[in-house]
Amino acid sequence: MFQWGVVGQYLFSGLFISAAWTTLWISVVAQTLGVIIGLFLALMRMSRFPLVSWPARFYVWVFRGSPLLVQIYILFEGIPTIFPSLTPYLTAYSVALIAFSLNEGAYMSEIIRAGITSVDPGQMEAAKSLGMRYALAMRRIILPQASRVIIPPLGNEFNNMLKTTSLASVIGLYELTYTAQVNGSQGFIIFELLIVATVYYLALTTLWGYVQNWIENRMDPNRETKAELTERKNWTQRMIGFGSRTSGSLLSGTRERR
Repeated sequence: MFQWGVVGQYLFSGLFISAAWTTLWISVVAQTLGVIIGLFLALMRMSRFPLVSWPARFYVWVFRGSPLLVQIYILFEGIPTIFPSLTPYLTAYSVALIAFSLNEGAYMSEIIRAGITSVDPGQMEAAKSLGMRYALAMRRIILPQASRVIIPPLGNEFNNMLKTTSLASVIGLYELTYTAQVNGSQGFIIFELLIVATVYYLALTTLWGYVQNWIENRMDPNRETKAELTERKNWTQRMIGFGSRTSGSLLSGTRERR
């Protein structure tokens, strides 16, 4: 019989708070490393030299074409078999970080490459005509414009990363899922504790959703400024959008153009 009291007992326990922190910490570090790896892979793949582009293509092919769970098992059980000296270093934490980062790098490389190619090639040509080197032009001209295309899918990737960390339970990492499994099996309350873990996953992904929306709004070139928002004072203006100075200025500008 399902016990709601158990859910309430463990919902705010230090056990799950610590597990949630582990999940969040691994997600942030792995996603950050994945973005860095993906950036280098995207630049390599866009190179006109085959010796540079083909290794990046091979990397993406391997890590996108094989299951992440298999990659975790290879790092945790296969690599120590081939290189026994690496066994002390391949702990559950390190394997999870390495596997998640390498796998995420393959996906982020495609996202970043799509963002870079969305920028008009004339931007790079104009930068070079001003004497900028490729690296400087990419950092100051191309990537800032490409970030508007990269940020939304990057946010979705991090949302997915928060849930993907549950795969680390197969190697004994005490994140949310493994914590629920271990402690639930001892008292035959595994279903109740999985509900608790689900609540934490929902809380983390929901909070990240608000952060992602804030970042996207900040990077939107067409967003309203704070001064424009304060002009809409009453609820009718907020509902229908009429009566503000912004609307009047737009209408007057339209008449002048006519």
